[in-house]
Amino acid sequence: MKIVKTVKYKITSHNSIFEDTLSVYRNSVQYIVKVVNDEWDILESKTSKERLTLVEKLIHKTKKNPYPKYDDFDYKFHKFPSYFRRSAINEATGIVSSYRSNLINWKEEKEVAVEEEQNFTKNPPRLGHNHYSFPVFYKKNMFNKLDDNSALIKIFQNNDWIWLKIDYKGSNNLDLDLYKEQNPTLVRNGKKYYLHIPYEAKVGLKTTKLKDRVVVSVDLGITNSAVCSAIKSDGTVIGRVFINQPIEKDRMNAAVGRLSKINKLSGIGRKPNYWRRINNYQTQIVQDTVNQIIKFAEKYQADVIVFEYLSKMKVPKGFYGAKKLSYKLQLWAKRKIQNKTIEKAHSLGIRASFINPRNTSKLAFDGTGEVKRNAKKDLCTFTTRKTYHADLNASYNIGARYFIREYLKTLSEKKELLIQAKVPELATRTKCTLASLISLHKEVAQTE
Repeated sequence: MKIVKTVKYKITSHNSIFEDTLSVYRNSVQYIVKVVNDEWDILESKTSKERLTLVEKLIHKTKKNPYPKYDDFDYKFHKFPSYFRRSAINEATGIVSSYRSNLINWKEEKEVAVEEEQNFTKNPPRLGHNHYSFPVFYKKNMFNKLDDNSALIKIFQNNDWIWLKIDYKGSNNLDLDLYKEQNPTLVRNGKKYYLHIPYEAKVGLKTTKLKDRVVVSVDLGITNSAVCSAIKSDGTVIGRVFINQPIEKDRMNAAVGRLSKINKLSGIGRKPNYWRRINNYQTQIVQDTVNQIIKFAEKYQADVIVFEYLSKMKVPKGFYGAKKLSYKLQLWAKRKIQNKTIEKAHSLGIRASFINPRNTSKLAFDGTGEVKRNAKKDLCTFTTRKTYHADLNASYNIGARYFIREYLKTLSEKKELLIQAKVPELATRTKCTLASLISLHKEVAQTE
């Protein structure tokens, strides 16, 4: 599979002269968005390549196309580079396509609500006028690299497109024998400009046999950022780790509390200084959690990292103010952790998988039934009066469900029915635990 990593390089020269280039490019995207939206009936059924060709004929004058329908584009964007024009067309078609699909979904939701006689207050999606796009500088035509820290790029200055030498700096720890450099993007962050250069590589994911496979099951808990278990195909737990950042979480919760107090006094507003601190703490928590999960997976030479599938999760009733905001931040962090872990895992050849989260925390891993959790939700008590860590118990069940699913895929229908007679909980996957995996493995071994 292909993986892409983007390296950010800070431009150290000419930082004040890129605004015109950015402005012209964004205005062109805005213009083309209107064209694509007006011509969507024609473009909708076309492929992305056909859309590019057709829109270019609508806006750009050539010898073979002397009278384009929208003939003022070349006048408004004089000498506009062809590669920028095509990049802007692709971006505009993506914007309109997203808007149109969202509009269809909104209409369908409204029809369902009307049929069920429900009050539908959701506003329809709107096609935005201002799009904060960043131009891609295609190699050789818009970007010529001179050495590791300098390049020539084509920019808009004094009503003309000229070549300009720029210097940039940044650290690149990638093995360039494996990674191929792609076209850079000019990005503005505050008052500074950066070149974001993607590097692409082909990586083969592990294809270990099921009986030799090791998985790392991850439970993204409430009290801990994550609890991981390394589990073999026979149900043997060979490793476990508790990941938490108490200092960062304490500071973030304090910042959330201060934001909540300010909101009560002055009303809900942007509050950028407060949010910057909160976001920085959350970024640190997410990044550290991801790094520790990957480190744990490498230690036990894992073939797969297994997560719970987290769909839309509602804030529980009774959560208001700072408590509600903290809960939302935790949900957002869980999704970020999953996405970043999968990206890093794929770059190492490790696969990722998801299982149904229902009852993973509710059932005891030893098959003794439902557990009772304490008020803090960090400990649970089995029906046998055994006390265990709630998140660790859930991580065992997560890994077990992955293996049970994979085992059942390999079995014939007749064998599956025979094994289900001896291990009845296999008939309902959401009732399976680590004990179910151990029983299944024994039965599979006996039938072979």
